[in-house]
Amino acid sequence: MKRRSFLKATAATTAVAATGAFPKPALSQNRRQWRLITTWPKNLPGLGTGAQYFADSVTKCTGGRLTVKLFASGEVVPAFESIDAVGSGTVEMGHGSPYYWKGKAPASQFVSNIPFGLTAQEYNAWYHYGGGKAICDEVYREALGCKFLVCGNTGVQHPGWCRKEVDTLEDFKGLKMRMPGIGAEVMKRIGATVVNLPGSEVAAALASGTIDWVEWNNPYGEASMGFWRHAKFYYTPGWHEPGTVLELFINTKQWDGLPDDLKAIVEQCAYSANQNMLSEFQARSGPVLEQFVTQHGVVIKRLSDDVLTKIGNTAGEVISELAAADPMSKKVFASLGKFRKQQKDYSTTTEGDFIRARNLPFEYPT
Repeated sequence: MKRRSFLKATAATTAVAATGAFPKPALSQNRRQWRLITTWPKNLPGLGTGAQYFADSVTKCTGGRLTVKLFASGEVVPAFESIDAVGSGTVEMGHGSPYYWKGKAPASQFVSNIPFGLTAQEYNAWYHYGGGKAICDEVYREALGCKFLVCGNTGVQHPGWCRKEVDTLEDFKGLKMRMPGIGAEVMKRIGATVVNLPGSEVAAALASGTIDWVEWNNPYGEASMGFWRHAKFYYTPGWHEPGTVLELFINTKQWDGLPDDLKAIVEQCAYSANQNMLSEFQARSGPVLEQFVTQHGVVIKRLSDDVLTKIGNTAGEVISELAAADPMSKKVFASLGKFRKQQKDYSTTTEGDFIRARNLPFEYPT
């Protein structure tokens, strides 16, 4: 569907309810009031609080010339309708994760990062110095009617919590699993039954038995969800999301109408929010993981190299097929894949070898 037709169609379904409760932004004496809708529950640790950090930063740094008010998932529109509301101009900006929009722009799932892809630091390097910024913006402007900015990263995620032990590929067959993005397509190919749920529904789904395996985030991001109450096995490594980017998407017309100094402030606040979120996840996840194990009896399970190799081969097949089916996906992956190849040996001989060395059994003060 052409973007113009798409926007007309989606605007008709979302504008009435949203604009009835939330008045259009004020523009007087060069002061703007924008609404930021998110795909996250209110104050969700890391993701929801990261979006709030961005909103508060813009309001403060502009001296109120651009005031940003945040609305959580469902307060204006349901989580997965956020991109429609922003693209159509019903609201000005949103915060979410790019793979949520793969049904409207297949290349967006590559923008999120790819299985066995880039670490958070590698992704940031690709975005700022590897051509990623222009490519991501092209995807969003052409297909979604939005300006794209990186605005957060979780770092390496855990592949999930499960009610039972999963040791072989056979154990995945028929498993009811919540996992988004390209990773979900990989697990479907493996034989799992994948259910896509927004963050506000995943804890209840696991508690009720609607799903057997839930993938969400990393320890800090999952602490408030209580997954350990219903599933004791916590899997690693996060092959599916090695450094998942969170995005700020802004209505193109609203973005283009901003003065250059406000654009620069929004960009810098998004840059700051990106670093802040990643730092918070890193700082808080270590102690939380320890609590999972020592206080709640969580068992950390590592997928075997044999299982990971087979998953990696399947991921390669899925990525190749998705890239071949969509020209923009092919363009994004060509850039990501080239950068991944350039960085793989460097990261392995720096951070990889250092982490291996740090875990050797020598005496060290605590």
